[in-house]
Amino acid sequence: MTTATTPACGPLTGVRVVELAGIGPGPFAAMLLADLGADVVRVDRPDGPGLAIDPAYDVTNRNKRSVVVDLKSPDGPDRVLDLAARADILVEGYRPGVAERLGVGPEACHARNPRLVYGRMTGWGQDGPLAQRAGHDIAYIAPTGTLGMIGRPDQPPAVPANLLGDYAGGSLYLVVGVLAALHHARATGTGQVVDAAIVDGTAHLATMIHGMLAAGGWQDRRGANLLDGGCPYYGTYETADGGHMAVGALEPRFYAEFLAVLGIQDQAAARKDVTRWGELREQIAARFKTRTRDEWTAVFDGSDACVAPVLSLREAPHHPHLAARGTFTDHGGIIQPAPAPRFSATPASVRTGPAVPGADTAEVARDWDVPGLLPSSRHPQRKASS
Repeated sequence: MTTATTPACGPLTGVRVVELAGIGPGPFAAMLLADLGADVVRVDRPDGPGLAIDPAYDVTNRNKRSVVVDLKSPDGPDRVLDLAARADILVEGYRPGVAERLGVGPEACHARNPRLVYGRMTGWGQDGPLAQRAGHDIAYIAPTGTLGMIGRPDQPPAVPANLLGDYAGGSLYLVVGVLAALHHARATGTGQVVDAAIVDGTAHLATMIHGMLAAGGWQDRRGANLLDGGCPYYGTYETADGGHMAVGALEPRFYAEFLAVLGIQDQAAARKDVTRWGELREQIAARFKTRTRDEWTAVFDGSDACVAPVLSLREAPHHPHLAARGTFTDHGGIIQPAPAPRFSATPASVRTGPAVPGADTAEVARDWDVPGLLPSSRHPQRKASS
C-alpha cells in the first residue's frame, strides 16, 4: 500500500466551510467537502464531541483544520460569527433551535453574511412531531420503510451499520444540498438554509422501490423480491471455509454463465419460475459449499457471472482491482478509503491527517483574517446578531 501522491487540490478549492463539531453525518459531510478541496475549519468544543475514539484516528476529520471555541462563553458566538462572515458554507448538526440559542443560528449568521449557505444535519428534520426527539441512525431509518426491507424473512431486519441512514440518507444529501445552494448563492448573491433530514434522504433512496411497489413488481415484505435476497441468483452463499460469495447474476446471459461455471445448467428454466426458486437456491448453496471462498474466486475470475468474494474491512484494500485503482490509501499509517469520486482536471487527495482539536487556531486566524480567534488578541466582546 502506498501513500497517495495526488496533488493537493480539488474542484472545491477556494470554497470555505465552517463545521460546528458533532458526530456522525455532519463530520462525514464536511470531510467529503474537504476531500474535494474545500478549506474546512472545524469548530471543536473544549470538551470534545464525545465520539470516544482517539482524535488521531478519526479520519472523518482528515483534510480539515481545527479551532476550539466555547460557544457558551461570552465571546464564543461572536468568534463563530466572525468565521461565518468569511465562509461560503456552514454545517451544523444540533437539534432544532440549539444553534439559535447559542447565538449562531441562520438569522445571526445571515446578518453577517447574506450569501452564506447554512446546512443543517438532523435525523428528524427541523420540523414535525419528532423534530425535538433524540435518535440515532437505526431509529431514523426504521419508520421510512427501508430498514424493514433488509434481512431474511424469518429473522428481524438486519442492521446496516450506520451507512444507510447517517451517511447515505444524511451526509450525501447534505452535501448535494449545500453545493446546490452554493451554486444558487453565487448566481444570486443570496444564501439559504438547507434542511437535510436523515428520514427524508433515506426515504428518497428507495424511490425506485416505491415505483416497483406501485407497479406490482415488488412485494411489501422482506426477502421476497429480486433485490432483497428473495431471488436465489441475487444474494450471498457460504463456502466450504465459512467465507461467502456474493451473486448478482440478474440478466439472462449473466445467469447462463453463472449456471455454467457452477455446473448446474439444468436449472436454466428456474430463472423466471418462482416455484423452482427454493430448489435452485438449495443447488447453488450445495455447490458453493464444495470449495473455499478463494477457490471460488479463482473459478469465477474472468467471467461475467457477476460473482465476487465477500471481503472484510481489512481484506478489502488488498483486492486486486481496488489496489490497482487506489481505492484505499495509507496516510499517516492509517489505511482508509481514498477520496471519491474522481475528477480528470481537479483531482482530490488526502492532504492531511485528522485535525487535532485546536491545533490550527493561529493558522486559521491568519488565513481567514480572524484575529479574534487568538486568545491573546481577542477583540472586545460584541453582541452577537440575532
